[in-house]
Amino acid sequence: MTSDIPTAISDSTNAKILAVSEDLVAGFQREPFHVIAEKSEVPLETVIERIRAMQEVGIIRRVRQTMLATKLAHGALVAWKVPEEKLNDAFDFMAKDDPFSGHVVIRSTDSVVSGSGYRLWTTLKVPVGESLDFHATKLLALTGATEYLLMPANGVFSLGVGHMRRRGMEPGEKTPDPAVMMTTVPANLTDEEWEILLVLKEELSLDEICENPWKGRAEQAGVSLERFCEVAEELNKKKVIGRFSTFLEHVKPSQTGERVTRFNGLFHWAVPKGREMQAGGEVGRHYCMTHAYWREGGPQFGDVNIMGVVHGTEKDRVLAHKAAIDKHLESVGIPVSYTNVFWGGRSEIKPSEISPKIYKEWHAKHA
Repeated sequence: MTSDIPTAISDSTNAKILAVSEDLVAGFQREPFHVIAEKSEVPLETVIERIRAMQEVGIIRRVRQTMLATKLAHGALVAWKVPEEKLNDAFDFMAKDDPFSGHVVIRSTDSVVSGSGYRLWTTLKVPVGESLDFHATKLLALTGATEYLLMPANGVFSLGVGHMRRRGMEPGEKTPDPAVMMTTVPANLTDEEWEILLVLKEELSLDEICENPWKGRAEQAGVSLERFCEVAEELNKKKVIGRFSTFLEHVKPSQTGERVTRFNGLFHWAVPKGREMQAGGEVGRHYCMTHAYWREGGPQFGDVNIMGVVHGTEKDRVLAHKAAIDKHLESVGIPVSYTNVFWGGRSEIKPSEISPKIYKEWHAKHA
């Protein structure tokens, strides 16, 4: 019975599994749960049993093979100005009715500063060849927002969740070397690769949390399991596959009141032009960073060009991580002309759709 299986994230076995399964299973794996078992040193049967149970009660919100959407679609972080009385309705539309908006977060600042009027933040993806501006303009009309600012990523320095793994990290802990910047140039895929990718990326059902989760996906794609895996491995080589991951419900409390995190801070830094890659590498090397990017915020955001996200259960702890990064940037001679923290409030996290077919259908519906 699932009710007899421990599902709390504080359970020692679950904590060992989640410390691996959140973001340490890189690329496509033919047997992803075997990899989790090996790395966590928990028996395979227990790994499958616990992940299935945690998903069934909602502690794990989804299990899926992630894609590096920066290689598959045009994308941007979007800051929206929305009249206060329309803010929650706009949030609901982005979260529930726009499959191309991923992270949807209402943010605030501790004081009125540059950009604090942009309360609604989303990630947005559109298929290659389509226009981010066209889609965002449509969302303006549908939500009552008055303005948006697109901030595509020029480079990616850190991309991974790992909330359980990061819980005990001390401010200032970092890798020996700066993070290497990943580019965002879209990859060229064959029709077969697209077909396999679109089947591969969907979240796993409870029944698919098993020793061989790809058998049914291969049948769905109309190919043999061997061919399915071969194509997925080619996608891996093209660097469009992210990680196999269990995503925790990290903002909302579980049925028992446990929270994985309580605070998330979107950090902003403005560094001199020409030093974005160096600064991003120094920020991204800090273990606390779940995301770190080179994005241009423009004058609306104090000409910020380095952004990153840190999660934590205590606000002071998140600010301590920020202070350690600020001190490190100063120590390596990178001046910062502007910095700030945008705190996350109400949020919904979902993968952005990248299917050209679904994109066309959505716009036909909302024409």
